[in-house]
Amino acid sequence: MAEKALFTSRPRYEILDGLRGVAALVVVGFHMFETYRTSLADQIINHGFLAVDFFFVLSGFVIGYAYDGRWKHMSTVEFFKRRLTRLHPMVVFSVIIGAAFYFFQGYHSDAALGDRGWVLFLLCILTDLFLIPTGPAIDVRGWGEITSFNGPSWSLMFEYIGNILYAFVFRHLSKLALAAVMACSMFFTMDLALGWDVFGIYPDPKFNVIGGWVLNWQHMYTGFVRLIYPFVCGLLLSRLLGAHITPDNPGGSPIHLRGAFWWCALVIVAALAMPCIGGKPGVADGLYQCLVIWIVFPLVVIAGAGSSVGGVTAKICRFLGDISYPLYIVHYPVAMMQFKWIRRYPDAPLWMHIGVFVSVYVISIIIAYGALKAYDEPVRGWLKEHWLKK
Repeated sequence: MAEKALFTSRPRYEILDGLRGVAALVVVGFHMFETYRTSLADQIINHGFLAVDFFFVLSGFVIGYAYDGRWKHMSTVEFFKRRLTRLHPMVVFSVIIGAAFYFFQGYHSDAALGDRGWVLFLLCILTDLFLIPTGPAIDVRGWGEITSFNGPSWSLMFEYIGNILYAFVFRHLSKLALAAVMACSMFFTMDLALGWDVFGIYPDPKFNVIGGWVLNWQHMYTGFVRLIYPFVCGLLLSRLLGAHITPDNPGGSPIHLRGAFWWCALVIVAALAMPCIGGKPGVADGLYQCLVIWIVFPLVVIAGAGSSVGGVTAKICRFLGDISYPLYIVHYPVAMMQFKWIRRYPDAPLWMHIGVFVSVYVISIIIAYGALKAYDEPVRGWLKEHWLKK
């Protein structure tokens, strides 16, 4: 019975779930505002790309909390089966909806799909379904992304890489060793954000951590840099705090706030929406990104894990937590409707731009919630019953 109980779902950190949903909502707005920017400096919700780094902190924390104590009774294969059951059904859904929307959005004419044929189209579906990174020669959309039909899937690829590193390396490391990995990885964050480019990877200094979605040395280096510090930081926090706080007993945290969800949500939104520091990409803005990744996000996780929630706020957190992953993984194909509309009607009146923006934003949430209830939860339930139990 004890072994069986070990594999039942552990209590969830509802505030952290809610904060993941808040970050996902910000990401949707960030991507939709990208169409209007002329440079990185004037992007509205300027630092929305840092939401991915926040997701990695949460991922490391939650994986450490959920799995660190199970390895005496769980094989590596079973760990991967559980992670695939949790994550991959929505990856499949995002590819299907992305491929369907691709035709309605007219991108096949931009990428000259007709000249390359259905073989290329089906190949892109196959590689996207298994998150196999592809180069520009196979990208039917013509943007050079790892996944043709759903750009944000690149971060899921790195999420899987983080899971692999956890299973084979990180779970065996002591707290001191994890802290050493974190300290070393800070150098690489500065190498990107402060424009050092010690290894001569970039033709020009970056002054940001943006990247990870193109199959080349620059983006792959950026993707790994963005993964390691946040993921290891979250894992270390779960071990440092795990003996003192749980979702049922959060009081042992060094940060315990009343109304923690709302304060933490405000911090996340403010951090992601902060305008470009100094008015242009540079050392000042890069240092801001470093501080947010190194300090702000970990403190938010500590406060969220160490505080309690109830009543209406708890319901809000549960709803946001439920839709966070579906919204993040399916919103991009939907947002392409807005991208194409703006390209076709750039001189439309302001009220029409606002109407299209709000409509597409709301539709993204509705599709995400529908996918959760009609597809993701039933599929994961079936997999748990017929795959995990075997």
